[in-house]
Amino acid sequence: MTWGLADVRVSRDKKIILAGVTVPADPSRVTVVVGGDGAGKSTCLRVLVGLLEPDAGTVRRPGKERIGYVPATAGLYVDLTVAENLSFAADAYRLSGSERSRKVSELLEQTGLGRARHRLGGHLSGGMQRKLAVGLALLHSPELLVLDEPTTGVDPVSRADLWRLISRAAVEGAAVVVTTTYVNEATRAASVVLLEAGQVLASGTPDDILRNVPGAVGRQDGAGRPGPLSWRRGNSWRVWAPAGRLPDGVQLVQPDFEDAVVVAALAGETGG
Repeated sequence: MTWGLADVRVSRDKKIILAGVTVPADPSRVTVVVGGDGAGKSTCLRVLVGLLEPDAGTVRRPGKERIGYVPATAGLYVDLTVAENLSFAADAYRLSGSERSRKVSELLEQTGLGRARHRLGGHLSGGMQRKLAVGLALLHSPELLVLDEPTTGVDPVSRADLWRLISRAAVEGAAVVVTTTYVNEATRAASVVLLEAGQVLASGTPDDILRNVPGAVGRQDGAGRPGPLSWRRGNSWRVWAPAGRLPDGVQLVQPDFEDAVVVAALAGETGG
């Protein structure tokens, strides 16, 4: 069964929040929704898990007992220990004794939280809190796992650990939808949706999005900005030529995913 959003529209106080957004959620695959603050990422997830009704469009999801959801906040009880958080979630999901023991042991090992099982959730580091929150969402082996910016603000090691949990969930059959502001994380996905101001700028596999970057992208060294369709990358500038003809002195480069995201945003602004 395929889950997800199709042409979903959401408005609030006459302001359009989502304008015909489609987000696939396929079993055994990870979909990453990429966008900055205010892009509409959290609204997409709230609609997907049933916390917000759209004005129009189609939403397909399993029953709420088959969904694992972690909001942008930690998604755990800070005044309970790690073990107590897991026990509470196991009760909520009505896990049997043998299954409960097995799943809790697995998740403590997978999250690396075994030694911290008696620490309060509020005393964990940010990365450990996020791993515990994802672990809680995975405890009942959901068909649909929905994670709102799970790696934001965590250290690189915890980010790698979180992505191992996410990938494992997909391998075990879950449809996974993750939002992020980190462009490089999109390359881990089977499907990517680039979102800005509630509109889809581009979607498809990472390879599709790279292959379909319009025009040409070039590099120019120097301190001065070459023009309006340019952006800083390290010590040089990237330049986008919508018609494919780069200015003199600009070296043609193969765009990477970060370039693709910027070009998609520029194309949306300019109608290119």
